[in-house]
Amino acid sequence: MRSRLVTLLKIAVTVGGLIFILTQIDLGDAVAQLLRADLRWAAAALLLVMSSLVLRAYRWLLLLRGLGVNLPFARLVRLYFTGHFFNAFLPTGFGGDVVRILEVARHVPGDVAAGTVLLDRLTGLLMLFVLALVALPFRPESFPPQQAAVVLAVALVGLLAGAALLDGRLLRAAGRFLPGPLSPTGEGSVARLLRAVQAVGWPALRGALLVSLVFNLMQVSWWWAAARALGLPAPFGYLLLVVPLLAITLLVPAVGGFGARESVATVLFDGAVFAGGAAPLAAGTGFALSTLVFLLERLSGLPGGPLYLWESVRQR
Repeated sequence: MRSRLVTLLKIAVTVGGLIFILTQIDLGDAVAQLLRADLRWAAAALLLVMSSLVLRAYRWLLLLRGLGVNLPFARLVRLYFTGHFFNAFLPTGFGGDVVRILEVARHVPGDVAAGTVLLDRLTGLLMLFVLALVALPFRPESFPPQQAAVVLAVALVGLLAGAALLDGRLLRAAGRFLPGPLSPTGEGSVARLLRAVQAVGWPALRGALLVSLVFNLMQVSWWWAAARALGLPAPFGYLLLVVPLLAITLLVPAVGGFGARESVATVLFDGAVFAGGAAPLAAGTGFALSTLVFLLERLSGLPGGPLYLWESVRQR
């Protein structure tokens, strides 16, 4: 029953997002923008996405080593591509994380595997928020004050929440208000997961944060390359501000992760004005750009399917 409700929620979010988009744009114009995309810039964006999977596998390696777990880097790369395949082609943004946890749990306790995957996600988000805060004072004059306030609020709340998780003391203090299985103290699943997160150690965590900084610059870069593929003059600094908001929307349940991010991209890009006297971006620009990134990210997940089959056959 619960899984059925979750599926219905994902469908509702995706359909609602598409309805909103269709009330704001001419779908034909957006499709025409996609069909005119420069394939050279699109290929550059695709290469950045695929390269980032290898980099993120190295980040995961650092976190596992912080717990004294030594797994071959090549295996972690294969698992990251496999997880990306499941994220790309299952109706959830977290299916691949479950696959990675299950595979690594063959070698380490399940809470350790889950803790490193959680930290892998968390360090990426934290550095994305840091980049947004650094870029905020240098935002273009045309950047709407309301959007600047949203970026500031999202980044600060995200950093505070991440710090509370990494430190753990605030969570443990609130533990008495939570039922046993959800308590961050004791022997429940949440408590074991929290201990695994905090056992990684600061040297490994600092290394993971540094890798996350490079990864997030790559993430903004593939949005920038996708914008160039569509002929959009979006500055890199503008993307540093808006990509964190677009990344957060992927946490919203949606079918294949499609709908929520495209709705936000429509708000952030359509009508935007950049320096140099360029005309405001046309309606449908945000949807076309987000859809192109969506397609490239799905395309980059294709190698994970054969890798998963090969790994499964090899293990048997």
